[in-house]
Amino acid sequence: MKDILMVFKDLQNMVPNAEILMSEPLSKHTFIKTGGIGDVFTKPFDVNDLQKIVKYAFSHDIPLTVLGKGTNVIIRDTGIRGIVVSLDQLNKVSVTGETITVESGANIIDVSRIALQHQLSGLEFACGIPGTVGGALIMNAGAYGGEISEVLTSATVITQSGEIRTLKVGEFQFGYRSSVFANENLIILDAVFSLKKADPTLIKAKMDENTFLRESKQPLEYPSCGSVFKRPPGNFAGKLIQDSGLQGTRIGGAEVSTKHAGFIVNVDSATSTDYIQLIRHVQKTVKEKFGIDLETEVKIIGDES
Repeated sequence: MKDILMVFKDLQNMVPNAEILMSEPLSKHTFIKTGGIGDVFTKPFDVNDLQKIVKYAFSHDIPLTVLGKGTNVIIRDTGIRGIVVSLDQLNKVSVTGETITVESGANIIDVSRIALQHQLSGLEFACGIPGTVGGALIMNAGAYGGEISEVLTSATVITQSGEIRTLKVGEFQFGYRSSVFANENLIILDAVFSLKKADPTLIKAKMDENTFLRESKQPLEYPSCGSVFKRPPGNFAGKLIQDSGLQGTRIGGAEVSTKHAGFIVNVDSATSTDYIQLIRHVQKTVKEKFGIDLETEVKIIGDES
């Protein structure tokens, strides 16, 4: 791999309008406020600059990691080598009739509110999901009876080599918390949602109900990465963890939430290592007690050395 200082200078020359930082603390870019250093951190403000960065990384064999809002990710304390790209400035939203086109860095919560303003139904389930549109597509985000797969009609992506492609219905490979975007490591540029006109009073009532359920059940008073584990077939991760007597268990500053056992919260300056060790402890305990393997929903990324 090229010398990191050279990579930094190359990017400064290539995309002068983008934000480019060396040795950036990635704890500043995750919801749980943990994570090591990113060698070169970039924040492009348009798709052309993003494409240049992707092609540069591919042609020079430089590892490339893409972040949205960092809501469903744990970055190891060892950090991330190569280039880290934040997409949160790619956040334009446009509405035409019953269609919303959204850049991947837009907050999915904001998009659900824009849909309400235009009397469009279909994104009520997303009103409490604290991530980006890109992240929602990658994991086929869902809540309260709705999923991204039900409203997405097309998506524009960049491959790891820098090629731009448009995917349509039938190509998304959606499953439970899975998609073609994750399977093929695609970088999402934008998404097109097909919604339906509806009574805004009913849309808002559903969103208010979902918000109440979220606020009453989830430990929003502490930093967290959302639901840590996928739902095992025929069961619920939170109930298995609760029935294992793990609520309140703490390693370092990370704690299994006493409010919702499916969450691990940062109660006292936790490190990513604290989080990962606690996740492994929960998995081991549930396996021993119930014979069930809990699979992480949260993504754990970064240098393993």
